[in-house]
Amino acid sequence: MALDLDRYFGRIHYQGSRTVSLETLRALHLAHTCAIPFENLDVLLGRTIQVDDDSVFEKLVMAGRGGWCFEQNGLFRNVLAELGFEVENLSGRVLLANPPQMPARSHRLTKVTLDGEAWIADVGFGGKTLPAPVKLVEGELQATTHGVYSLERVENDWLLKFHGEDKIINLYRFNLEPQYFSDYEMGNHYVATWPQSHFRHCLTLSLYLPGGEKNTLYSAGENAPVFESAEQLYRYLQSDFNLRLDHPRHGIQLDEFSAMLERIGVIPQG
Repeated sequence: MALDLDRYFGRIHYQGSRTVSLETLRALHLAHTCAIPFENLDVLLGRTIQVDDDSVFEKLVMAGRGGWCFEQNGLFRNVLAELGFEVENLSGRVLLANPPQMPARSHRLTKVTLDGEAWIADVGFGGKTLPAPVKLVEGELQATTHGVYSLERVENDWLLKFHGEDKIINLYRFNLEPQYFSDYEMGNHYVATWPQSHFRHCLTLSLYLPGGEKNTLYSAGENAPVFESAEQLYRYLQSDFNLRLDHPRHGIQLDEFSAMLERIGVIPQG
């Protein structure tokens, strides 16, 4: 299914400028993160996630679903390119969980060049995703609607950091080596199928709200939410995460959703 800008703009409720400018990039970035949620439902349902352009557009735009970085940033990159932005595919090594050794590249992001300046766009990093592009410059605190970010040079890489109220969180490392579709196919397959991947065991959703708030759902840990029934959570995903679950191909039936929640321990087994 070919990229249709009008349908994409309708999905993210965007009616602004389509000119190639920093203002357009910022507006699109925020609109996307406030409309298309980060979510890993397909992995938990045992479905294969396809990251080719047509499949991503059908799922995230036409079917009203969300997705993770390989889908989200693939779609956003294609929209920017269609508008005339200069874009490059990059990959990062996720450090959010403080891994004991340097992890593989498992995160997709995009470099955007505007008037000779480089920016990092990333609409697919869950609860700490960028709500706006950040300028590729070292040491500058860059305030956004949803927090403060900065970039640091580490060896030959860049390190993206989030500045919280009480601590600084290292998000991921990346360099400027161009990535190809095969790199993303490999990373997507690894994250979806590696037995220790937390995406295979934990329901994870995040959606930004325009005023600086966000809706998040993480079904593991001490602060995991409690739901009375699968139906309650099924309705919650549609009302608070802007998800449609009725598409013939990408929709989710309540019975399969309930069985998945029982398997990962979100609701008691019946």
